[in-house]
Amino acid sequence: MQKRTKRRFIAGATCPKCKATDTIMLFFENNVEKLECVKCGYAESQTEQPVASATRQNENVIGVFKPE
Repeated sequence: MQKRTKRRFIAGATCPKCKATDTIMLFFENNVEKLECVKCGYAESQTEQPVASATRQNENVIGVFKPE
């Protein structure tokens, strides 16, 4: 049995490609946040960001919380 991916529409969001409103859906695939326009097929993935930024060099990170 294949696990279903939970997809949500983002109210008021405008597609950067076709400029349609309320056609962008948000979902997670392999722990990566993705956006997709259901009208034109435009897709975008969240880029990986480092946990500690340069402005927080003097802090100690104990762990990173990732809710499932």
